[in-house]
Amino acid sequence: MTTTPPVGTAGVGTAGGDTVRLAGLRARGRHGCLPAERELGQEFVVDVTLFLDTAPAAAADDLRKTVDYGALAMELARIVEGEPVNLIETLAGRLADACLAHDLVEEAEVSVHKPAAPIPLPFDDVVVTIRRGRP
Repeated sequence: MTTTPPVGTAGVGTAGGDTVRLAGLRARGRHGCLPAERELGQEFVVDVTLFLDTAPAAAADDLRKTVDYGALAMELARIVEGEPVNLIETLAGRLADACLAHDLVEEAEVSVHKPAAPIPLPFDDVVVTIRRGRP
């Protein structure tokens, strides 16, 4: 006999259950290996997907039981605008660490887009995507 879990408990305790996604966050940073990238800076675009259980927040209709994506966006933008790094892989790692600093987040997937990367050929975008979870 198969039982159906109670409403609001699907995915509880699993990182794959629910997601909150913030897509297309834009901030100016000075990341890159070339001196011109550090001096002039450029726009970076960040997408994050947070894996967490949203059932408690939904049941209580309470922002304190989920991740405030507005506050998270400000936090991520400060990281992009902050201390420069050579690689967007490093930047993505810092952003993932910031997402995982929120206790409710079990895993985070972070994509960093560098649409103005110094490539001497026509291209649309350079994207590094990482996925990190709690140890």
